[in-house]
Amino acid sequence: MAGKQKKAKEARKEARREARKEASEKKETSDKKEVSEKAEAKEQKEAVEQKETGEQKSDVKAQRVRMDDNIVYVGKKPTMSYVLAVITQFSGGIPEVNVKARGRSISRAVDVVEVVRNRFVQGVKYSIDIGTEEIQDEQRSRINVSTITIKLTK
Repeated sequence: MAGKQKKAKEARKEARREARKEASEKKETSDKKEVSEKAEAKEQKEAVEQKETGEQKSDVKAQRVRMDDNIVYVGKKPTMSYVLAVITQFSGGIPEVNVKARGRSISRAVDVVEVVRNRFVQGVKYSIDIGTEEIQDEQRSRINVSTITIKLTK
């Protein structure tokens, strides 16, 4: 009887994990949708302003994509995957690349920057910005997570 109870308990735990995962995915999707809707609204507003003033502005969408392109988010993949991403950014003509990480991935981000500086791209300057983000875990308690942003400039 105890074995059946353990299995039932594990099944309930798994169902709760799946429900939490689905809820976080829905929230993530809605957040992304909200951000893209805001960006589209901003673009439309700028287009109207451009028509009214008769000014010739460069493509706002292309500029936004270029700004977001220079960020490399470091996670659990091997270090060389991120090194390749940074080198690709530099070889694509982007003069500044941001390497960002949170929590346990911070040491990997530092490794990425050091490999890029010492082995692949000589003369790279860097600046470091550290901080803390407050997030909610599964039990709805707030925890602090350390963050780092390393700005590499050719």
